[in-house]
Amino acid sequence: MFIHALLKSLLLGSLTLSGVFMVTEEKNQPATPPQSKEIVTLGGGCFWCIEAFFDELEGVECVESGYSGGRVDNPTYQQVCTGTTGYAEVVQITFDPTIVSFREILEVFFTMHDPTTLNRQGADVGTQYRSVIFYRNQEQKSVAEQVVREVQTAHLWDAPVVTEIAPFKAFYKGEDYHQDYYKLNPSQGYCRVVITPKIKKFREHFRKKLKKRNLEIPNPNGSEMTQSETRDG
Repeated sequence: MFIHALLKSLLLGSLTLSGVFMVTEEKNQPATPPQSKEIVTLGGGCFWCIEAFFDELEGVECVESGYSGGRVDNPTYQQVCTGTTGYAEVVQITFDPTIVSFREILEVFFTMHDPTTLNRQGADVGTQYRSVIFYRNQEQKSVAEQVVREVQTAHLWDAPVVTEIAPFKAFYKGEDYHQDYYKLNPSQGYCRVVITPKIKKFREHFRKKLKKRNLEIPNPNGSEMTQSETRDG
């Protein structure tokens, strides 16, 4: 099975993943895309990481970092960081299903984050870092459930998959400085030490599915993060 073999190869390659927004007018939900496009909202820890992966995937037209699954309107990054709002850090992905299927989106998702750690990705702990799929329709729900079953049946982890599958209700776009964060800040400590190694693995294993463009890996000097270079919150 494709996803089984792919995930196993990544695990054997010691791919270790970890996870980690001021209110603007862009907090409003984006307009509904044309019928030829689909949207899915995914949470897998650090939205800087997840955004960086999907932004390079062929068929993905837009990736926005933000918040879903909570209880208040227009949440701020500071509010979400408290872990009391119910929101998860997510990416909202607009994609062309004639180029990349929803199933392929999920194959990348389950490869590039750990779906077995409840409310945690690496050093980032809290419900805001939970693994979650917010589906838009019954078809997305069915595909998500099927992929989860396959991942679970493969017994690739010692712990069960804890990814939440929930109906989409609302998405609030994050602050401007969170958008395209890795692309704009490749030398920032967290990006250099945590995200860049994952991007290298992602490009190796999904080479044939990448957008046709020159993808250079940032090569900043050094590899240690100082306290000032770690993520906020």
